[in-house]
Amino acid sequence: MIAARAWAGRDFAVLGLARSGRATVAALLESGARVTAWDESAAARDQLLLDRPSTSSGGPGRDAGAALILADPLTCDLTGFAGVATSPGIPINTHPITAHAARCGVPLIGDIELFAQARAELPPHRVVGITGTNGKSTTTALVHHIIRTAGIPTLMGGNIGLPILAQTPLPAGGIYVLELSSFQIDLTQSLACDVAVLLNVTPDHLDRYDGFAAYAHAKERLFEMQPAGMAVIAVDDPTTQAIAARHPRAARVSAGAVMDQAHYPALQGPHNAQNIAAARAVADGLGIPADAVESALRSYPGLPHRMERVAERGGILFVNDSKATNPASAAPALAAFPRIRWILGGRAKTADLDACRPYFGHVRSAYTIGEAGPGYAQILAAHLPVRECGTLAEAVRQSAGDAEQGDVVLLSPACASFDQFRDFEARGDAFRAAVGALA
Repeated sequence: MIAARAWAGRDFAVLGLARSGRATVAALLESGARVTAWDESAAARDQLLLDRPSTSSGGPGRDAGAALILADPLTCDLTGFAGVATSPGIPINTHPITAHAARCGVPLIGDIELFAQARAELPPHRVVGITGTNGKSTTTALVHHIIRTAGIPTLMGGNIGLPILAQTPLPAGGIYVLELSSFQIDLTQSLACDVAVLLNVTPDHLDRYDGFAAYAHAKERLFEMQPAGMAVIAVDDPTTQAIAARHPRAARVSAGAVMDQAHYPALQGPHNAQNIAAARAVADGLGIPADAVESALRSYPGLPHRMERVAERGGILFVNDSKATNPASAAPALAAFPRIRWILGGRAKTADLDACRPYFGHVRSAYTIGEAGPGYAQILAAHLPVRECGTLAEAVRQSAGDAEQGDVVLLSPACASFDQFRDFEARGDAFRAAVGALA
């Protein structure tokens, strides 16, 4: 666990008690802080009580005699608190905690900001921060794999894997690799990365921002918090090109510069070319030898739900790309294969499939599911055969029945999963199970 003496004797509120929230509570308590914690879910509060049986639930208000109070920060006078640590999933643009904290003069922070505050007490280390609309999980895992292949101690965290505060600090010389969503950056004020990376910016999460420009600026703040160090920007879209122009010191990379993906089986497609280009630049900035980078690119196993090769049956490949939750992230998967049976749909983030349109020629037939199914079927019907399947299991059954040797049955939904599944992982697991159930 990462703790800091700087938090001792101070008051914090923690709102949201999923994995990162519980890790935040634990780290603050370990550091000697007083914590007021809350989650609207009774189950989450009960889990905290199980984790911390000495927790007080004696009602709202500040109790200097208790290390931890289970109470809603909205009902508390937060004046004098060091921060309100909120879950990245809480929409701070609309949630009342934002105004309440402001009235009390208390900053909204997240676990990444707490990590930034703790850095001065950790053994000497470096931090790589990676953001972007698409590809940041793969690039984070790839950079972590490259560092580990080079024999350097490393941890991966942020928006991927275990919460960073729950992990054991690295020894001197280690490198932390953080995947950072725009929501996490919004809750961070002092993370000065040694290497900061921006992959791309396309419309997403616009319900959380006052327009696309505000969303793009949330990503750009990763560089604004970085007084020194290396910046890496992939300049494959107009928005990142404009950001790069404002940060002339940044190393510019592009997917078009990567010509040798054939030897990297888990890194196929133009989106992974961008990930490779960014990872190579990061490795160069960290001083990792080129032969270690090449070895790591060849041995990288990939991540579940991201162009994951689930099975091959009778010459038909089944690929789980459930993480593609918007059309811009589905488009590279369509570009990666010439003969596709495409399963798509769910809860749409956009009403169109324009980002995917250049690759409709790779799709032999499409199978729509979920809330977006009827609308997407109408869009696609003018270009290719399409079946409205409703459920993922039915889409797998029909696409597998239509597929021929050499085809790829691809789940790349271009939608969020929340209409039918808990999250994209549950959707990908269901795809894997449906493929396994095929006769």
